[in-house]
Amino acid sequence: MFSFLLCFIFLFCFTLSQGWSLELTGAGATFPQPVLEAWAYQYYKETGIKINYQGIGSGGGIRQAKSRTVDFGASDKPLKSSELREYNLAQFPEIIGAVVITYNLPLHNKTLRLDGRAICDIYLGKIKNWNNPYLKKLNPDINLPDLPIIVVHRSEGSGTTWLFTTYLSKVCSEWKNKIGAEKSVNWPVGIGAKGNPGVTNYVKQTLGAIGYVEYTYAMENHLPIAILKNRSGNFVKPSVKTMKAAAFYAKWSIKKDFYADLTYQPGRDSYPITGASYILLIKDNPKTKEVTKFFKWAFENGDEIAKKLHYIPLPKNLKYLIYKYWKIQKVYPY
Repeated sequence: MFSFLLCFIFLFCFTLSQGWSLELTGAGATFPQPVLEAWAYQYYKETGIKINYQGIGSGGGIRQAKSRTVDFGASDKPLKSSELREYNLAQFPEIIGAVVITYNLPLHNKTLRLDGRAICDIYLGKIKNWNNPYLKKLNPDINLPDLPIIVVHRSEGSGTTWLFTTYLSKVCSEWKNKIGAEKSVNWPVGIGAKGNPGVTNYVKQTLGAIGYVEYTYAMENHLPIAILKNRSGNFVKPSVKTMKAAAFYAKWSIKKDFYADLTYQPGRDSYPITGASYILLIKDNPKTKEVTKFFKWAFENGDEIAKKLHYIPLPKNLKYLIYKYWKIQKVYPY
């Protein structure tokens, strides 16, 4: 009996040493969901460790991280240091992307041009039709149709919404004073859809619709993307070049737990609704070092995957700053 027990213990320990099926759960922003899922797929192939991620919106990711119902959260709205300390959390950026304006119009391969005033007035409900004189002034070479504008926005708490409304608050004083910048706002007009996928699908299926989504969703669904006027007065497309131009002005600081706003940055090439997506770490979770191990792998092996999905990988100096931050927070994997 004793020898049988020893044998059982040996086999149990051997199984653990060979990589007991470890699973990590995360939830939150749909902004980074495509790249998180792609990284998780490759990581599982290489390590056997499963990463289960649910795209429920940044608001949900923050709530679940605070309540300890996941191993990590994801949010496109960074938390202030005081809030992180209150809930014993840490945060770091994982990827850089953009929020784009997409639409469903028969423009015959021509691209819509919009500025802050136009977007603001559309989402305030002041511009109601596509052949509005101000839109025609911005697009003199396009025969804009006589169609009602169907405004689509997120229905749940969303970091994509925070980025979009932060941009609107910078370009439109009326929006700032009446609506403000938050994960959830009281929309003056429009139809709510869940997640970036929900907004994408609604715009794709509805003639006359306009919505804001993360760049990857528009690209992967072959949706048209508006050219936006930036802070320097230039009309720019979202691209690797224009997102990098905006991110260049970010002031990343360990002391501020990497809190940064990349919207409406200066620079002739800066895309005006650029943003970072953040990971929320639960410092007292025993699996947190496995979470940072996964993201260290992603930072060192996942850049090409990110680029294929139209994201901007973090620069090397920022990755090293994040590793230093992990050590300070005592969540470093090694």
